[in-house]
Amino acid sequence: MENFTKLYEQLDQTQSTNEKVEALQAYFETVSAVDGAWALFLLSGHKLKRVVSSKVLFELCAEVTHLPPWLIEECYEMAGDTAETVALLVGDLKEKTEELSLAEWVEERILSLRQLSLEQQKNKIRQYWTFLNQKEIFILNKILTGGFRVGVSHLLTIRGLSLALKVPPEVLSQRLMGNWEPTAEFYLSLKDSGLFSSEHLNPYPFFLASPLEEALNELGKPEEWLAEWKWDGIRAQCLHRHGKTAVWSRGNELISEQFPELTEELKRLPEGLVLDGEIIAYQEGSPLPFHALQRRLGRKQPSQRLIEEFPVILMIYDLLEFQGEDLRSHPLIRRREIYEQLILPSPLFQISPSLVFSSWQQLLRLKEQAKSKAAEGLMLKRWSSLYGIGRQRGSWWKLKVDPMTIDAVLLYAQAGKGRRANMYTDYTFGIWQGNELIPIAKAYSGLDQKEMAELDRWIRNHTIKKFGPVRQVKPELVFEIAFEGIQQSTRHKSGLALRFPRIARWRHDKPVHECDTVESTKKLLL
Repeated sequence: MENFTKLYEQLDQTQSTNEKVEALQAYFETVSAVDGAWALFLLSGHKLKRVVSSKVLFELCAEVTHLPPWLIEECYEMAGDTAETVALLVGDLKEKTEELSLAEWVEERILSLRQLSLEQQKNKIRQYWTFLNQKEIFILNKILTGGFRVGVSHLLTIRGLSLALKVPPEVLSQRLMGNWEPTAEFYLSLKDSGLFSSEHLNPYPFFLASPLEEALNELGKPEEWLAEWKWDGIRAQCLHRHGKTAVWSRGNELISEQFPELTEELKRLPEGLVLDGEIIAYQEGSPLPFHALQRRLGRKQPSQRLIEEFPVILMIYDLLEFQGEDLRSHPLIRRREIYEQLILPSPLFQISPSLVFSSWQQLLRLKEQAKSKAAEGLMLKRWSSLYGIGRQRGSWWKLKVDPMTIDAVLLYAQAGKGRRANMYTDYTFGIWQGNELIPIAKAYSGLDQKEMAELDRWIRNHTIKKFGPVRQVKPELVFEIAFEGIQQSTRHKSGLALRFPRIARWRHDKPVHECDTVESTKKLLL
């Protein structure tokens, strides 16, 4: 636990990518196989199912420190994190020296808590704290509550691991996709320099596009690029290997049960096949809005009625494996030639059409048609590009249509989490319904650090009422809110729900009475 805590501190205290990679490399070079497996599990974004709740930790903290619950709650409002609040208040309780490894802590102590009663859990955690210093208590608390995360990306972790194990990062990326158990055997298997076995139902790491910020004419000749619609769905890979099928999301989640019709129809496609594409709601030859797809998401066993009411297809973007051969090192033009020749026996699998354009001006005109196609914009992919890992700039770009916007009034504010816990950075905005301002959206991104600090001071000086952690403020400030989509909703007082709302700008120039209304916002539904 001590070594893992030191690694966490190193990663948390530096913004340097190189320093983070060096710290990861040094850790993985010296750690035992089973500790390496658990560290990799936690650093890769995997989480243990919550062992105890925040409420239990707060109760235990009150018992140990003899502080009143209201004071602990006030401290939490400042820190914004349960594990950190409790660790800071409890302090360094280390009474005994006991050098247990990360794996021993997780397997022998943390996981064993699940079989105990609530009172037994409290007694054990209180005892565990006496073996740890304050920083180690913080790490333990994070793991206990299932909220462990650190400022290092999955790809950065793989870079450090690659240097330590001397295995190419692309090989490690694939081996770490899908489900795996944090065991010594698995960790040691990562050192195998051979290629990944296609016998598994693991997907490949996804290749992601970056937002295009440069001028189109700086990309070279139009004929060097493939253009497609950027469909409004969820990215997925569909696999058919050795008589088994699977559907994986970009978030590395197995979603086969959510889309049983895709899983079943995959069996009719050739084996040794991995398709990359977008699952979209689709009916009568046309894509449906994203909110139709949302009705299917998260339902592990959708009813037949739901499947029929909100049908889906996979719009194929790419072919990553064919007849058991990994095609990612082939140029896109070759991969597309192969999958365009595929016989697709089911209408649930369709190839995303290649858009015809001979100039960048013509491409921009196509982009203007995106909304009418129920698309978010365009994708641009260099014909010569290989299929990479993660977000690698230069070969794949996305050109999204301009977002919808409304002008709304700041109504409520709440402190953020983590490093934003001491500032009011989570906002609720409203629009007019008659003579009343009613909430339309929540947003917490879009302002720079200087604007957030200025707004935080204003909120503190213009609070009307407090509702727990929420402050109601004087309705005097106007902000332009950008969002990707809008739909009717019976769960919201306005009758409307905005998709991905964020602050576009602070409208110092606009008076409150000129802000948007429910009626004007509803026109965006058309």
